[in-house]
Amino acid sequence: MRNPMHTSTSPTAAPSAAHDAASPPTRQLAAFAAGLRFEDIPPPLVEQIRLHILDGIGVCLHGASLPWTRRLSDMVLAEGGNPAASLWGHGSADKAMTSVSQAVLVNATAGHAFEMDDIHKESILHPNSLAVPVALALAQTLPGTTGRDVLTAIVAGYEVGTRAGNAATTALFLNGFHPQGVTGTFVAAATAGRMLGLDANAMTHALGIAGSMGSGLMAAQEGAMVKRLHAGRAAQSGVYAAYLARRGFTGIENVLEADYGGFLSSYARAPRMERLTEGLGTQWEAGEVGFKMYPNVTSMHAALDAFDHLRSTHGLGPDDIERIEVGCGHMTYVHVAWPYRPVSVTAAQMNLFYGLSVLALRGRLTVDDYDDDHIGDPTVLDFMRRIHPFEDERIESRGAAFRHAATMRIVTRSGACMSHDVWNRRGSPENPVARHEVEAKFFSSVAGRVADDTARRIAHLVHRLDTLASADELAALL
Repeated sequence: MRNPMHTSTSPTAAPSAAHDAASPPTRQLAAFAAGLRFEDIPPPLVEQIRLHILDGIGVCLHGASLPWTRRLSDMVLAEGGNPAASLWGHGSADKAMTSVSQAVLVNATAGHAFEMDDIHKESILHPNSLAVPVALALAQTLPGTTGRDVLTAIVAGYEVGTRAGNAATTALFLNGFHPQGVTGTFVAAATAGRMLGLDANAMTHALGIAGSMGSGLMAAQEGAMVKRLHAGRAAQSGVYAAYLARRGFTGIENVLEADYGGFLSSYARAPRMERLTEGLGTQWEAGEVGFKMYPNVTSMHAALDAFDHLRSTHGLGPDDIERIEVGCGHMTYVHVAWPYRPVSVTAAQMNLFYGLSVLALRGRLTVDDYDDDHIGDPTVLDFMRRIHPFEDERIESRGAAFRHAATMRIVTRSGACMSHDVWNRRGSPENPVARHEVEAKFFSSVAGRVADDTARRIAHLVHRLDTLASADELAALL
């Protein structure tokens, strides 16, 4: 089943968003981002992106209060800066203002601070924790910015960044790099460049600068706070890139396709270059972004869905279960099936053993299960011995499109066996959730962080974003 809000095609690219197919890919993407108009975006995609913006604001506000974000914001406020943009969720605006680059450093870190930001499967990017903070921070500095300007810039960022990630393939990740910090700079640079009104040439240089500024190592997933910072640094780098390009600073004009020292040749070795521009302006990668419905890494969501189905269908309690066998693709196995140690919330959120054990023992998996008081629960650690992940060739043979899939077999202590496979996780474009479920996630994310009436007003404004003459009220509420 396809998402009813998903739009994969539009009959033709509008003239303003058209690109010269004979140009190098970096220039084609730059011209597309610079020329994109709100009118070019199919209405169903506008509706979907509004939900991604609401979701992005929710996860940023939730993450703003977490210890790793607070350490960063304390540093930024101590350093000081031109008070141009707000730190979200940090109290009155006059006490939590800093420069745009510092604001997005903090706000994007907050967006990736609790593994709840959205997910584009092929590129392995979480674009709303990058594009939303960048667009709204810049809106605070650009008088006359409309809601349509914000939405258009966010779509531009989604399209450019995910296409760079698609071309890089999963090789970038398997080589040990964190796509959010590495490829995410292109999301941020295209969003910022579109907000600043860069022309195609300046946008080319913005992308060429951004490609040199991405960084992030996947070893961070095993416990380091720095994983959250990867998103913040990518957002900040994208803003720097756009600001510098506006001032005539030059970047690598063929940054994506350069044979030696280019982004793709360096990170991916054997990239799929055609994925950079395939269907550009008619096939919308922004429509291929899904939502996270568990507060942990996406790669385990299908396994959690499969277990929850078997648990509820057969009335299984933790004492009934002898063995859980979980089939994964190679990338998912590498990503989440490593031996768990209760060293941090980050490690717990990235680990299949922890997530499945908590779901089996408690019958649910929420943000409350990911805090320092729970991640070392001896009962949870003991249950992990019953979980046996393996690389399933049935999944691997279907290719990268099914890398989030999971197969599951449960053996009970009475000797019964039951199985269930989930090929598309709940919240993915192929297995979508309804608008009210995304809204419920937003209100849950911000509960206790902003007043109820403020949350309702934020949601109201976001749902009307493309009709707003100004984004000022929305920015102020954050």
